[in-house]
Amino acid sequence: MSTQKRLYLLDAYALIFRGYFAFIKNPRINSKGMDTSAIMGFMNALMDVIKREKPDHLAVAFDKGGSDIRNEMFPEYKANRDETPEAIKIAVPYIQELLKAMHIPIMEKAGYEADDLIGTLAKQAEKEGFQVFMVTPDKDFAQLVSENIFMYKPARMGNDIEIWGIPEVLEKFEITNPLQVIDYLGMMGDSADNIPGLPGVGEKTAKKFLAEFGSLENLLENTHQLKGAIKEKIEANKELGLLSKKLATILLDCPVTFDAKDFELSKPDVEKTDAIFQELEFRQMKAQFDKFFGTGKEYDEIETNGNNNSTPQTTKKATPKKTNEDQMDLFGFSDEDSNDSTSHSGYATLETTSHLYQIAQGDFAAKLLIQNLMNQTSVCFDTETTGIDALNAELVGMSFSYEKGKAFYVPFPENQKEAQILADKFKPFFENESIEKIGQNCKYDLKVLANYGIQVKGKLFDTMIAHYLINPDMRHNMDVLSETYLKYSPKSIETLIGKKGKNQLSMRQVEIEAIKEYAAEDADITLQLKQHFQPILEKVGTKKLFDEIEIPLIPVLAAMEMEGINLDEDFLKKMSIEMAKESSALEQKIYETAGEKFNLASPKQLGDILFEKLKIGGAKQKKTKTGQYATGEEVLSYLAKDNEIVRDILEWRQMVKLQSTYIDALPEQVDKKTGRVHTDYMQTVAATGRLSSNNPNLQNIPIRTERGRLIRKAFIARDENYTLLSADYSQIELRIIAALSGEENMIKAFQNHEDIHRSTAAKVFNVALEEVTKEQRSNAKTVNFGIIYGVSAFGLSNQTDLSRSESAELIDAYYKTYPKLKSYMSNQVDFARENGFVETVLGRRRYLKDINSANAVVRGAAERNAVNAPIQGSAADIIKIAMINIHKKLTSENWKSKMLLQVHDELVFDVHNSELEKIQPMIKYEMENAFKLDVPLEVEMGMGKNWLEAH
Repeated sequence: MSTQKRLYLLDAYALIFRGYFAFIKNPRINSKGMDTSAIMGFMNALMDVIKREKPDHLAVAFDKGGSDIRNEMFPEYKANRDETPEAIKIAVPYIQELLKAMHIPIMEKAGYEADDLIGTLAKQAEKEGFQVFMVTPDKDFAQLVSENIFMYKPARMGNDIEIWGIPEVLEKFEITNPLQVIDYLGMMGDSADNIPGLPGVGEKTAKKFLAEFGSLENLLENTHQLKGAIKEKIEANKELGLLSKKLATILLDCPVTFDAKDFELSKPDVEKTDAIFQELEFRQMKAQFDKFFGTGKEYDEIETNGNNNSTPQTTKKATPKKTNEDQMDLFGFSDEDSNDSTSHSGYATLETTSHLYQIAQGDFAAKLLIQNLMNQTSVCFDTETTGIDALNAELVGMSFSYEKGKAFYVPFPENQKEAQILADKFKPFFENESIEKIGQNCKYDLKVLANYGIQVKGKLFDTMIAHYLINPDMRHNMDVLSETYLKYSPKSIETLIGKKGKNQLSMRQVEIEAIKEYAAEDADITLQLKQHFQPILEKVGTKKLFDEIEIPLIPVLAAMEMEGINLDEDFLKKMSIEMAKESSALEQKIYETAGEKFNLASPKQLGDILFEKLKIGGAKQKKTKTGQYATGEEVLSYLAKDNEIVRDILEWRQMVKLQSTYIDALPEQVDKKTGRVHTDYMQTVAATGRLSSNNPNLQNIPIRTERGRLIRKAFIARDENYTLLSADYSQIELRIIAALSGEENMIKAFQNHEDIHRSTAAKVFNVALEEVTKEQRSNAKTVNFGIIYGVSAFGLSNQTDLSRSESAELIDAYYKTYPKLKSYMSNQVDFARENGFVETVLGRRRYLKDINSANAVVRGAAERNAVNAPIQGSAADIIKIAMINIHKKLTSENWKSKMLLQVHDELVFDVHNSELEKIQPMIKYEMENAFKLDVPLEVEMGMGKNWLEAH
């Protein structure tokens, strides 16, 4: 084993930006509304290096005010960069405070870039016998690679780390010396830094020139060997090329000094890091950080095994019940993962908090507890079960709390007859309508209790849903809420049953005293959270939404989930065989067109075939950060119009995805007990208010393709006495935007029951209604649905056969036809800028923290949300009201028919044939009258033995 000391130098801003944008679709927002994504991303990268590599020496380099030398040479250097997002500006001071608390040197010098500081330090350390690893995703650093200096590209999105030594750099750039990377950058320029390069020289040409001439200077001295336009361009821009090479050269003589002693990785000040993590609400990062550094045990391994490159493994936290959060971060060091079971400074715990938790076991104790429960006006309850599948879980125990710091735990016998007898005793409490029941993710408990014949009645208060309405962008699991709002760290489930895996215990195997403390604490903490959230709901104006929509929806969703839907497994088996044949045939066709076999599932191989071999799409194709061609759906869809092989590849991908996600997966999700599929609806995931579904995800079944629609054929009626009925809101989002904007032309079209797309086409293209062509209607439809999502001329041209200029003209004509629509959209953005949020028709808020961002890209996304969130959210609110009202009718009037599914703007019912005629007007009325707008809501209905026939 080598004893050579290793220095790791981190490129701060490259890692900060990378972390921020990795979370861009799901930013980390804490309870104060602060976007902590950039801090989380950077700390994940830093901790991954420390845990994985156990370095001897480490430092972090920051830019400070840009490069004076380069700005003097070329004033436009980096001039094209967007304004730094606010979240990153806010992040840097926190990151530097954390680094100081970790005793990690911060290297920054006014007028110098981090690249130059790292370059200077790397070369100094190399002379002192160190191996140096430059931790950055930036390819420019490849010019510094030598026998003892390496590029270290951090792990990301499931991809492992990459370490580039001399062989890797030579292969990547097709050169003979790493210093030629500077020539390469000088020739082709760098759009990110606004380095111009030589006009007309891209990646391929630069590599070709380097192979032929060896350097930029040698190329410029031998331009007589070139021909045509490229010769003229290069000869006219020799000075630009030389300037570009200077700009791309990393400085090696900055005023910084490598001091081995100062750069030694030492034990952090855990008290200081804990305080910062607590302020940021990095609950699990704090736990993992403390576990790694706090005890000294693992940290000691760094000092005693300085060159041990083994990778510590993280294990997912066991979650035996009730959670909607299961997200891993981009580097694998998750703020949701923790194996820690000890208390951490800064939070109260069971051990440090006075509490009275009692076991109520035996007939007399249960009777006394029930008497006490019946005298309360509000009680928090929680179930402990044998698993996370509510339909098959058995009760292990129940806990109750109605006073802070006090709770009772009732253990249930394993014998199910005895368990049923005990459950029946609690029926009067649960079915008492005058007692409010409090819980965290109550839907789970309602389904468990339903297995024991208990129907939970009376007012509900769900702390998870309350918090979702208060702060929809934050996470809502109980541990996070407790630590954030109560400054209390609850007992971890892993202290009872161990880590997830084959050795994990069942709750039945845990000692009753341990379960009592854990379960009673859950009820106690949830009660306290309710008391905390109730006044906030009033304050933020969402109490009515909570009381009248979200809470009444809980038993509706529970009933739908328990009912499930019948699945034609034989149909799916046949479809699977057919799909496998079709995809195999299509695969062979693609190979024939390509002229060779390759791995269709490999983006790299596919990119090489399409863009290197077949030259599809012209010379300048987009590349990913790893240097391979981008082959995502967006890229290929743009090229599909003119290239049959691309159309075939997209079709093959769709077939493979359909087969793995639905055709082969759905039969595996049939419940053995019921023989039906039971999706799980989640109320607290989508910030717009829309429901999402899991296991299976019914919201994502494709409807626009023939094969996707066929999946719906597998969902069938209960038996020959039932028929599936689909009730679908017709163009509800367009109706909502027409009503909210007050756009008379659109309102009139809906009131006259016109085909809105045909009506729009007639107005936009200035033709009579009856003269509208199929193509004109199709284009008008695309604009109608795209306009609320901020469709651009570029986007419209991709979705239609129109050119970009024709698309721009169509959008202009659209706004002239519907002037109030444009005014409404502008007013929504102004309202959001002033208030920081927008609202649905029922007061659901969507907070838009980036609406005043100086970064145009980030601000643009917030502006689009300002327009579409109230539309999407209002549609979600309206169908929820309809579901509540229909469920009331179905239950109170004892219908045999059941509501099974909700997918976007559609409801699906299992209707007893004797009720077919009677149920249709009832469903239609409740859906169309769920909420009154200036535009009538319309519902289209269909029936059939399967969902495809009914839709």
